[in-house]
Amino acid sequence: MAEKAKKGIKRFVGIVVSDKMDKTVVVAVERLKMHPIYKKYIKRRKKFMAHDEENACRVGDKVLIEETRPLSRHKRWRVKSIIERAKVLDKGTEEKAQEEA
Repeated sequence: MAEKAKKGIKRFVGIVVSDKMDKTVVVAVERLKMHPIYKKYIKRRKKFMAHDEENACRVGDKVLIEETRPLSRHKRWRVKSIIERAKVLDKGTEEKAQEEA
């Protein structure tokens, strides 16, 4: 994040879990929340639909999303940048792994 963060804009880092829609991805954001009684941290996951103008994101990519104006019924987030690409195995490697098993 080379640019300066604007005040008041929410930003989250999450993993793309679906890219089946046109110019839309579903991003799962995980956070830790403390249980009020047991004081133990619990993982909480929420899914956000985010606008991906260039259809550049793929399942497994780590992305930065930021809040924006409503773009559709469910989309209120926009993909700001792709932080890390998903590790993809080529078909030759997958076939060799299946043959060995």
